[in-house]
Amino acid sequence: MHSPLEQFTVKTLIPFHIGDVDLSFTNSSLFMMISALGIFFFLGLGLRKPSVVPGRFQSLVEMAYELVSTMIQDNVGHDGKRYFPFIFSIFLFVLFGNLLGMIPYAFTFTSQIILTLGLASLVFIVVTCIGFIKHGFKFFKFFLPEGAPLFMAPILIPIEIISYLSRPISLSIRLFANMMAGHTMLKVFALFTMLLGIYGISTILLNTVLIGFEVLVAFLQAYVFSVLSCLYLSDAIHMH
Repeated sequence: MHSPLEQFTVKTLIPFHIGDVDLSFTNSSLFMMISALGIFFFLGLGLRKPSVVPGRFQSLVEMAYELVSTMIQDNVGHDGKRYFPFIFSIFLFVLFGNLLGMIPYAFTFTSQIILTLGLASLVFIVVTCIGFIKHGFKFFKFFLPEGAPLFMAPILIPIEIISYLSRPISLSIRLFANMMAGHTMLKVFALFTMLLGIYGISTILLNTVLIGFEVLVAFLQAYVFSVLSCLYLSDAIHMH
C-alpha cells in the first residue's frame, strides 16, 4: 500500500539545470499547463458562438463571469472593475487546479505550499503596488487606523505591519492545507476500502459522499481565495 502522502510528491519528468538552478519540468508543471489549456478551451468553447439563448459552455462561462463580477462589486466596489481580469484569472486557475486534482492519478498542484505561496505573494505584490500607485506615500497611513491616538502608534504600527505582511502566508496556507487534507482523507478512506476486500463495498457510498464534498471544497477554496484577494484589493484602494 502506498502512503496517502505519496500523491503530493513532485516528480521530475524532464530534467533541466542551469548551473545550480533546477528548472526541470515536473508533474506539477505539467498539470499547471493542462489547467491553463483547460481554461483556454473552456472560455473558447463558451465564447466561440455567443447567442441570446446560451448553450452549455456559454452558460458556464457566463456564470463564472457573473460570480467574479458580483464578487468584485460587493467587496471592492465600482473602482474594482478594472481589476476584473486579474481576479478572474486567479479564480479560474485555482478552480481548475483544484478540480483537476480530483481526477484519478492527476496531480493537485494547489496542494503544494510553494505554489500557493507564489500565488498569494503575487496578489500581495500587485495589491501593494496598486496602493502605492493610487495613494503614494499616503498609503503608509494604512498602518495607523484612523482615529487612533498618536501615543498608541508605537504599538499599533508594528502590529498592523506584521498583520499586513502575514497576508500572503495565511492566504497560501488556507488553500494548501484544505486541498492537502481533503485529498489525504480521500486516499485514506480509499485504502481502507481496499483493505476490507469484499466488505469494502459497504463503504462505497461513504466514499462517493466524500468525493462530492471534496468537489464542493475545491470550488469554495477557489472562491475564498478570490474573495480575500478582493478584500485586500479593497483595502489598497479605499485605505480601510
